[in-house]
Amino acid sequence: MNKYTFLDITAFTGIFVMLFLALFLFTVKTKHKLGNSLFAFFLIANAIDACKYLIHDIPENLINIEAFRWSIALLVPATFYLYVKSICFSDFRLKPKQLLHLLPLVVFNLILIPGLYLGTPTEKLEFLRHMNDMPEIHFFEILFETSFQIYFIAAFLILKRSRTIYFENYTDPNLSLIRALYLITIVYYLLHLLVLFRRLVTYTIGFGEIRDWIITVDGFSFLLSTCWYLFIALNSPEFFRGVNSKLESSKDIAQKRKAAILIDDETNERIESLKEFMTSKEPYLDSTLTIQELAKQVKMPAKDLSVLINLYMNKHFFDFINEYRIEKAMQILRDPLQKEVTILEVLYQVGFNSKSSFSASFKKHTGKTPTDFRRSSN
Repeated sequence: MNKYTFLDITAFTGIFVMLFLALFLFTVKTKHKLGNSLFAFFLIANAIDACKYLIHDIPENLINIEAFRWSIALLVPATFYLYVKSICFSDFRLKPKQLLHLLPLVVFNLILIPGLYLGTPTEKLEFLRHMNDMPEIHFFEILFETSFQIYFIAAFLILKRSRTIYFENYTDPNLSLIRALYLITIVYYLLHLLVLFRRLVTYTIGFGEIRDWIITVDGFSFLLSTCWYLFIALNSPEFFRGVNSKLESSKDIAQKRKAAILIDDETNERIESLKEFMTSKEPYLDSTLTIQELAKQVKMPAKDLSVLINLYMNKHFFDFINEYRIEKAMQILRDPLQKEVTILEVLYQVGFNSKSSFSASFKKHTGKTPTDFRRSSN
C-alpha cells in the first residue's frame, strides 16, 4: 500500500467517523442541544474540508461545487468559537449579529462569481491554473489565518474566564470535562499548525515528496483526533454546566468598586456570621448549591458574598464549600456507629456528586484517602 492509498483510506475513515459523530450529537438527548449542534456543524465543516484528501481530479461540471467547498473552511474557526461559548455559558443563544461570522464566506464566494462561477469551462480552468498567483486569494489566506488566531485566542480567554467564575460560584465542577474542552481546543490548534506548515512548504519548496508526506501525516492526525472526539462524546455526552455569562469574577467586582482588600471589624463580623451559618444550617449538604443560592439563604447580595469568600477569605467558593463537606465526611468516618456506611454513601450524604471529586478534595484537605482515614481513625 503506497502513501496515497493509505491517505485515501485514512481520510475516508475520518470523514465517516466525523459524520457519524455529528449524527450522534444531533440526536443524543441532552440539555445542551445548542452546544452539541454547533459541534456537529464544526465536524461537518471539517469533514467537507477533509474531502480534499480524496479529490485528485476535478471534473469540469463540478468545478463550482469544488470552489464552494473551499470556502467552507472559513466557517470552521468561527463555528468552534461559538461552540466553546455555548459550552462555557449556560445562557448563550445564537443572535442575528452572529451572522457576521458568515461574512468571510460570503465575500470569498462573491469574488469567485465573475472569474469562476459564471465563467466558461476554459475561463474556469484558466482561473484554477493561476489561482495561487492571485492577490485576492492570498488576501483570503492571510484573512483566514488571522481570523483563526483571533478565534483561537478568544476561545482560550473564554475558557479561562468561565473556569475562574465557575470555581467562584459553583461547587460541583467536573474537572475532567473542563480539561477535555481545553484539550480539544489545543488539538484543534495543533492540527491547524500542520495545515499552516503544509502551506509554508508549498510556497517555499513547492509540490513534492515532502509536501505529500506532510499531507499524509495531516490526514492521519485528522483521523486520530476524530476518533478521540468520538470517544469523548460517547463517554460524556454532556460537558460541565456552563456559567452565566453575566457573572463577574470577584476581582473584577472589587476593581469596579475600588475596594481595598483590608479586613476591618465589619468584614470580620460578616465572616464569622457566615461561618456560624455554615456550621448550624449545613447548606453545603445540597450538591447543587451555588453562590447565588447561598446568598439568598444568608440574605446578602451574591456579589458581596463572592468578594467576601474569594477575596477576603482568599478561597474559591468551590474550596470553601468543600472544606465543610470534608469536615462532615470526617465526622461520619470517625463515628464507629457508622462504620457500615460505605464511602460512596458518605460522599453523597455530604454533598458530593462524584467519587473522584470527593477523593481528590478529601486527600487535599487531610493528606489521606477516605479509606485510609477511616482505617486510621478506628
